[in-house]
Amino acid sequence: MRRRLLVLAAIPGMIALGASAQPVSIVDDQGHRFTSASAPSRIVSLAPNVTEILFALGAGDRVVGVTRFCDYPEAALAKTRIGGLVDPSPEMIQSLAPDLVVAYRGNPLRTIDRLRAIGLPVFVCDIGKTVDSLFPLLDKLGRVTRREAEAARIAGGLKARLEALRERLAGAPDKPRVFLALQGNGLWTCGRESYIHDLIERCAAENVAGKIRRDWFHYNLEQIVRDDPEVIIILARTEKDFRRGRDRFLADRRLGRVAAVKTGRIYFLDENITSRFGPRLVNALEETARNVHPERFEAPS
Repeated sequence: MRRRLLVLAAIPGMIALGASAQPVSIVDDQGHRFTSASAPSRIVSLAPNVTEILFALGAGDRVVGVTRFCDYPEAALAKTRIGGLVDPSPEMIQSLAPDLVVAYRGNPLRTIDRLRAIGLPVFVCDIGKTVDSLFPLLDKLGRVTRREAEAARIAGGLKARLEALRERLAGAPDKPRVFLALQGNGLWTCGRESYIHDLIERCAAENVAGKIRRDWFHYNLEQIVRDDPEVIIILARTEKDFRRGRDRFLADRRLGRVAAVKTGRIYFLDENITSRFGPRLVNALEETARNVHPERFEAPS
């Protein structure tokens, strides 16, 4: 979550199976107009969430290159690796002869400029600050890959789940105080500028760090004691990493008075799913809501 550089999405010529041959012209999130006469047949993805969305749209068979972090769905593991988020290889990307390159948050701007300079068709997408920002992203990638109908179907299903969750949480008697920690060195958390702040609030909860107008930053342990969160959520890559982070909270005597520590309400949230701005983000939202408000999910007796 501690991302440094603006992440973009690059997209060359694009179209999906069964799509019409109508030209497409779309302005990307960097302000560049992308125009293509046909659906893309050779797509390179420069970010894990973009890879997930492309496969969800049914364009996975047209993906020829992905980053070394693109591990979902499993079929993405068979694709050619073009480097990482901050060090993708323009030479490797060019060798794949893509007609669509999709980049995202984490890709250096200099790399995007280099790809354009060597004549590759690039479509850039930026990240939003709310969960709802997922829908314009789906729409744009659906249009640029000529998978509009599939994008609309996915968006409709996700919106229905969000509405069902909103109804389930409606009337919750309180908003538990939540502290979200990124497992690792130091106490990194999300502020008001991160979409995960919005995710927490959608769970009828209060992000104790939400007063800070930043996305990710280091939090002070003494401030956690003052905030006295009732729930602590640890973003971690694995259950093992989560247990390591949880044990640090439980072992620190200074945190012994914190409500979440006293009650053991410390929960695991998969970092890969949550940090990748794609359809599975709604899974993370639903899981967080169940942990924050378990009483709203109990089966009627």
